[in-house]
Amino acid sequence: MKKLIIEQVSKKFGDNQVLNNVSFGVDEGEILAILGPSGCGKSTLLNIISGLEPLDSGQISWGGQNLSLIPPYKRNFGLMFQDYALFPHMNVKNNVAFGLEMMKLPESEINQKVESVLELVGLEGFGERDVNELSGGEQQRVALARSIVPEPKLLMLDEPLGSLDRALRERLLKDLTKILRSTSQTTVYVTHDQEEAYSLADTVVVMNKGRIIQIGTPNQIFNQPDNVFVARFVGLKNIYKVEVANGKIDLPIGRVSVDKKHKGYVNALIRPDTFSLMPVHDNKVTGKLVGIQFKGEVTKIEIAVGGQTISINLMSVNQLPELGADLTLYYDLKKSIQIID
Repeated sequence: MKKLIIEQVSKKFGDNQVLNNVSFGVDEGEILAILGPSGCGKSTLLNIISGLEPLDSGQISWGGQNLSLIPPYKRNFGLMFQDYALFPHMNVKNNVAFGLEMMKLPESEINQKVESVLELVGLEGFGERDVNELSGGEQQRVALARSIVPEPKLLMLDEPLGSLDRALRERLLKDLTKILRSTSQTTVYVTHDQEEAYSLADTVVVMNKGRIIQIGTPNQIFNQPDNVFVARFVGLKNIYKVEVANGKIDLPIGRVSVDKKHKGYVNALIRPDTFSLMPVHDNKVTGKLVGIQFKGEVTKIEIAVGGQTISINLMSVNQLPELGADLTLYYDLKKSIQIID
């Protein structure tokens, strides 16, 4: 049985339907990411779970108990915001200890817990530091320490890395994942960045316009998108609406067969990561190289074929011709084409 259960939750602000019959569950110790564009209802859902915002209909329960019967301060849930909301007049130690002091724990126990959690987040010896003199990454760690030191039943993180530069964000994401795993912390993590969701989560809930669009593992979301929205949101661009004729469809890479169950018009996805410059597959396509974008380990290219442009990902070790030159690529037909809703 799921520890946290969201059942048919809906919420409106005026005429704006922010959440529409949202349902999912979270296991104890699981890290679940809610992934979606800005304004899709992610943060509102966190506020409802924490008790900061009432729901209009539906139910949220923890361990089988209806949370509407439990005031927010008795839920023992932690919520960390993007702006960290640190107390500027307190040093690091006092910021982290604030929740423990509200719990009226003995001073010796508070000191021990604060020291332990600062060591856990990599801030050992920072207790007396002024939070206003910390870097963005250090402030993020203080906010995380403050959120987890009361040992919350559920930790909720709302775009916690959104204001950091990419290099720092990647480093802290790795550290954050390690911390949450080492403590077996049940977590709901809100983000608009699919790479964050893939790196951190056991389960990803994709949302759009207040609705859940797909739920699955990071691998399932990327490799088996249920529909066009999910495919485009995770960065898959090669989607073509084509008609099935005699069990075949025409795509820029050629005419291919589809399952007999497909009729009429379908959305066909050509996966960008299934092509090679080497003749390791039987199928091939030749087009004009019209775009090159270096992305570190991966180089994203575009080739023009029959009036269409196909986006393709290649390992950056490959040597590419000049823009405008013809380029032949080889592909595995079974892996390259997916039919989506």
